[in-house]
Amino acid sequence: MAKITAQEVNKLRKSTGAGMMDCKNALVEAEGDFDKAIEILRKKGQKVADKRADRDSSEGAVIAKVNSDATQGVIISLNCETDFVAKNDNFVALAHEFAAIAVNTNSKDEFLAADFGGMTVAEKLIEQTGVIGEKLEIGSFEKVEGGFVGAYIHAGNKIAAVTALSEKVDGADVIGKDVSMQVAAMGASILSYKDFDPAYVASETEARIAVIEKDNIELGRLGKTLKNVPTFISRSQLTDEVLAKAEADIKAELIAEGKPEAILDRIVPGKLERFISDNTTLDTEQCLLDQNFIKDEKITVADYVAKAGVEVTGFKRVSLV
Repeated sequence: MAKITAQEVNKLRKSTGAGMMDCKNALVEAEGDFDKAIEILRKKGQKVADKRADRDSSEGAVIAKVNSDATQGVIISLNCETDFVAKNDNFVALAHEFAAIAVNTNSKDEFLAADFGGMTVAEKLIEQTGVIGEKLEIGSFEKVEGGFVGAYIHAGNKIAAVTALSEKVDGADVIGKDVSMQVAAMGASILSYKDFDPAYVASETEARIAVIEKDNIELGRLGKTLKNVPTFISRSQLTDEVLAKAEADIKAELIAEGKPEAILDRIVPGKLERFISDNTTLDTEQCLLDQNFIKDEKITVADYVAKAGVEVTGFKRVSLV
């Protein structure tokens, strides 16, 4: 039997991340053959993977990565079973290594088939399942392309976002990160209210009004102030006719209150803005460009990027929270 040296064990450990004893045993079984020892560890990983195939892998690390010329960005989630493993530095480092490969591929399947030190990414996942002892898998693969792409990873590696801008301008790195931070924090699902399906808006309006009316029954029973029941929930519903009627109603209300007509022009714009704000709650929840910018809530995200002379052309968000 070939003598196994500490140097050989350490080399295998660095190559695979497996424990010292696992590496020594694999080398002994392989009679000192390094490549055969790697294959032995890989088979061990496959056995562990097979046993844990039905386990839930809802924990993990979410990593966003941008390519060298910042024209492509990717988010992957490396999923595992427990938060203990997800917080391990080696696990997070592995997730970053995977993301660096993923950013140069165009699909999850292409990524899983990509090379990782002489094996595929899929094989590396199996190998590390044996090393870590938990089910590992790539849960998400999201990619964007643009004139410039920025990225943001929220503390704890549980949420990440990437944002594509129309072009690279001065300060694009800051803009890309800021907007990606907005996406991560506020959870927008689409770019603008203009992208909503009218049927979805109609259905959501009906559902939200029903919830508020139900809440108001209980609030009324308790003698508390009732919630305002909106007529609309999206800018997509506020046609010119709707806004004209709202303005006319505001003026009529002010006159009924005894306000002089001479000062109406100073009051009406603010009240009309309030009407729009009260009737666009869906937009501020789900539409990136229509949200208040988290770094300056006096402006919207659309205002922020327009000031820099760029447009947001796409974004992606992945969360394990």
